Amino acid sequence: MIKKLILLAFIAFSSVAMVGQTTVTGTVTDAKTGETIPGANIKISRKALGTTTDFDGKFVLDVSDNPPFTLEISVLGFHVEKVEITKNNQKVMVSLVENETSLDEIVVSASRTPERVMESPVTIERMDSRAIKNTSAPSFYDGLENLKGVDVNTNSLTFKSVNTRGFATFSNTRFMQLVDGMDNSSPALNFALGNLLGMSELDVNTVELLPGASSALYGANAFNGIMFMTSKNPFDDQGISVSLKGGITSQEAAGDNEFYDFNIRMAHAFSDKFAAKATLSYLKGEEWHATDYRNTKDGVYVSGDRDSDRNYDGLNVYGDEVSTNLRGVAQTLEGLGILPAGASALLPDESVSRTGYNESDLMSYEAKSVKFGGSLNYRPWGNDRLEIIWNTKFGIGNTIYQGTNRYNIKDFFMEQHKLELKGKNFFVRGYVTNEDAGNSYDSRFAAININRYWKDDNTWFGQYTGAFVQGTLGGLNAEEAHAVARQTAEAGRLLPGTAGFKAAFDQVTADPSLVTGAKFQDNTKYYHADGNLNLQDYIDWAEFQVGGSYRLYSLNSSGSIFTDYDGPIKYNEYGVYTQVQKKFLEEDRLKVTASIRYDKAQNFEGNFSPRISFAYAGGENKNQNFRASFQTGFRNPSTQDQYIGLNAGRAYLVGSAPDNLDRYSTQSLIVSGTGQNFTGSGTTTVSGRSAYENAFSAISVQNFAAGKIAAPIAAEVALVKPERVTAFEVGYRGIVNTGDTKRITVDLSVYYNQYEDFIANKNVVVPFYGDVAFTQTAPVGPGGSLVPLSLVALGSGDFVAFQTYTNSAADINSYGATIGLNTKVFDDFNLGLNYTYAKFDFDQSSDPDFEAGFNTPEHKVKLQFGKTDLFKNFGFNINARWQDEYRWESTFLDATIASRTVLDAQINYSVPTWKSVFKLGGANLTGKEYLSAPGVGAIGSQYYLSWTINN
Repeated sequence: MIKKLILLAFIAFSSVAMVGQTTVTGTVTDAKTGETIPGANIKISRKALGTTTDFDGKFVLDVSDNPPFTLEISVLGFHVEKVEITKNNQKVMVSLVENETSLDEIVVSASRTPERVMESPVTIERMDSRAIKNTSAPSFYDGLENLKGVDVNTNSLTFKSVNTRGFATFSNTRFMQLVDGMDNSSPALNFALGNLLGMSELDVNTVELLPGASSALYGANAFNGIMFMTSKNPFDDQGISVSLKGGITSQEAAGDNEFYDFNIRMAHAFSDKFAAKATLSYLKGEEWHATDYRNTKDGVYVSGDRDSDRNYDGLNVYGDEVSTNLRGVAQTLEGLGILPAGASALLPDESVSRTGYNESDLMSYEAKSVKFGGSLNYRPWGNDRLEIIWNTKFGIGNTIYQGTNRYNIKDFFMEQHKLELKGKNFFVRGYVTNEDAGNSYDSRFAAININRYWKDDNTWFGQYTGAFVQGTLGGLNAEEAHAVARQTAEAGRLLPGTAGFKAAFDQVTADPSLVTGAKFQDNTKYYHADGNLNLQDYIDWAEFQVGGSYRLYSLNSSGSIFTDYDGPIKYNEYGVYTQVQKKFLEEDRLKVTASIRYDKAQNFEGNFSPRISFAYAGGENKNQNFRASFQTGFRNPSTQDQYIGLNAGRAYLVGSAPDNLDRYSTQSLIVSGTGQNFTGSGTTTVSGRSAYENAFSAISVQNFAAGKIAAPIAAEVALVKPERVTAFEVGYRGIVNTGDTKRITVDLSVYYNQYEDFIANKNVVVPFYGDVAFTQTAPVGPGGSLVPLSLVALGSGDFVAFQTYTNSAADINSYGATIGLNTKVFDDFNLGLNYTYAKFDFDQSSDPDFEAGFNTPEHKVKLQFGKTDLFKNFGFNINARWQDEYRWESTFLDATIASRTVLDAQINYSVPTWKSVFKLGGANLTGKEYLSAPGVGAIGSQYYLSWTINN
C-alpha cells in the first residue's frame, strides 16, 4: 500500500498546481552588502506553502490563503525575517542579517529544546548543508573529521568510525548515532557501520554532535558522545536534487581506481497537509588494500618472516594462525606406531605454522553502497502543530570491518521503518531495525578452512613431521630438513586463481559453521519506542520535559555468532527521564538545566544518570557565555558482551549473561594425555562457565611458561555489568573584538572523566582437567610426586584460551581540552583553527590483564582556510589536520600509530541559471599514506569532481 502511495504521489508531482488567490512578490538582499540572495526560502508561517528566490534574489508567491498572514524568509547563515502580508499583490523588500558567528546557529540536541549554540549548556559541534557544500572532504561524513574534538578512524573506504573523547575502536559501542531519531547501529554488531547504510548527502539538514557523556537525556550507550543526523522535511525542502560525483582513489598497494557516487532526492508538498520524499544513493569504488605482512606473536609485532620464522603469523595473512609443536606431533605419531620409538628426539622443540593466504587472496575489495530512503508526511490541520511521519530506509552494501578478525561485509542489508507523531512540544515514535548479514564472512576462518578443505591439520603436520625426520636421517641439516618438510606437506596446495581454490572458497564462505566454514550469518533485529513531552504550555515558571524509551532485542544468528541455537534470544531495556530548565538574574542571563534518567536492562540492576549544568551569558549583548556541567553516562553490555559464543581462532569468545554460560561449549578438543596416566588420550569439550569459574589469567600462564613465576594465577572474572562515567566540564564561548569590525569567536572546553566498572575483555586459559585452586592432584610417572592436575594440563598442552567479558576494577580517568578559534582575515577570508588535547590516566599494574584501548592521539590540530565568494560564484576551502603518534590496543593487534599530516582542498563554482554547483577536490593531497589502526589498509589519496543540481 505504501509503495502505491509513493508511486501515485510522484506521478502527480509535475501536474499538481495550486489555485492562486493571493500574489506576493519581492526581493531578498544581504543587509550588509546589499547583494541579492538566491535560494532564500519564502514560506507562510507554520505551513508548507512557499517558494524560493531565483538567481536574482526575486520571488513570486501565489497562494490560496487570504491576507492577513505572515511570511518567513530564511536562508542558512542568516537570521529569519518575518513579514506581515496584509493585501493582495503586496510587494516586499527584505534584507537578511547574517549571523554574527556560527555560535548564532540553532541547535536542539543539547537540551532537547531549540537554543543558540552560544547558549548551549554543554559542548556541541554542528554541520549543516552550507557546511557540506564547503567541505573539502569527499563526503559530508568524511567532513566530520574537521570538527574540533572529533576523531574519525578509517576501517575501509566505506566504513569510518566517529568518536569523541577517547577509547576509540571500530566497534565503537560507546558513541551513538541517530538518524531522524533512529539508532543507526547494527543490531548484532552493536555499532554504526559508518554511512554505509545511513543518510544521503542531499537529504542532510543538520548534523549535531555532543561530545562526552549524554546518558541523562539519551540513555544507554550515549557514553562518549552522540551524533544527530536530521534529514530535510519535504514540506520545507521541495524539488528534485541530483548529485553526480566521480574520481579516483590512489594507493600504492591497489593502484589508481575509479569510484562513483550518485545521489538523487525528490520531495514535494502536494498540499498543506500531505508531502512525500524519496532518496536514492549509489556508491561504488575500491577499498584500501591491507598488505601489512609483518610477523606477529601474542598480539604484537615481532621480527622475522615466512623464510626466517617457521611459526610465522603475518598480520594480513590468514590461516597461518594454525600451528603446533613438532616434537609433540612426533610423540603422538610414536604412540600410534607411525614413527619409530625415539624419532621425536630428532625434532626440535619448536612450533610450526601452516602456510596462510594473503588478505588480497580472500577479500573482495569492491566497495559498494546502495541506499533508499522515503517518507510520507501528513499534517492533519495543515500546519506544523501536528505531523504524522512514516519513514523507511533500506541499505545494502559491501565494506570491510576489523574486530577480533577481519570481516568481509558483503551484501549486508539493513532496513528501518518508523512511525512518528510530532507536534510543537512533543514527539512519540516507534521503529524497527532489521539486518541480514548477506554473504559476509570471516577472512581468517576462510583461510583456515580452505586449508583444511584441502588437507586436514593432522595430515599436514604429520606429513611435515615425517618428512623432517626422513630428511634428518638422510643427512640434511635443520634448515634443509624444514624446507623439504614444508615442500612435502604443501604438495598440491590450493593456489589462488585456480578452479580448485575457487571451489573451496565458495564452499567455505557459504558455510556458517566455523568448524568447516566462515560465513557470517545473522538476522538480528530490535524494536524501539521513545517519546518526549515539553510541558511549557502548562508550566510557565520553568521549562519541564519528561520522556522515556523502550527497546526489545531479538538475537537471531542461528548459533553462528550468539548462543541462539534453539531460537532467537530476546531481552529488553527501558528508561524514563525528566529535565527542568530555569533562567535567573536580570535579562535571564543565568540558565540552570537539571535532568535525571533511570534505566533498567533485563539482565542488570537499574541505573540513575543525573546531569546539572549552568550557563551564564555575560557581555553587553550576551555574547560571552560561561558554562559548567556535571554529567553522567552509562553503557549497557552489548548483545555480544552478553550472548556471544564464537570460536575466533586465537580464542573462544563467550558472553557473560547468566543464562549464557552453560549455553556455550567448545567444539571437540584433543586431549594429548602426554606425560600422565590419569586422563588418557581422546577429546573433550569445555563449557563457557569454566572460562569464568575455572581459568588462569592468560598473562600469568605466559609468565609461568617463561619461568618468571612459580605458578600461574587463577583468573578472577566477574560477570559483566554496565559501565559508568562521571564527567566534569567547564567551558567558554564568546566573541572577542580585536578592533574595527574584526572579531574572533572562541569556543573552549575542559573536561575530566572518571570511569567505573569499565567493560573489559580478559583473556584466560582453561585447563582440560584439574582446578585452578590446585586441590586436584595426581602422581606423575611411577612413584612420582603429587602434582596439581591443572599444571599437568598446561604442561601437556591440554588447555584452551577464552576471551571473557567483564569489568575492570582499576581506577581509570581521562581528561582533555579543546579550543576553537574562528575569524575573518584579509578580505573576508574564513580562518579557523582548533586544538584538542586528550590524556589517559591508568595504572596498568592495578589490572595487568586489562587493555583499555584509549586509542586516541594526545594532540590534534586542525586548520581551515577558505572563502565562499572569492569572486562571483566561485569559492574554495582548504583543511589541514595534524595529530601525533598514539598507541592502538585491540584484540587484533597492539601497535604504535605514526603521527600524520593530512591536507584536503576543494574549489567550487556555482551556475545559478542551472541551479548547479561544480566542485573539484581531493583528500590527502600530499599523497603520504597513513594507517588509522594496525591491520587496516593504508589510506592513500582521493580525488573527485562533483556536479550538484538543486531544484
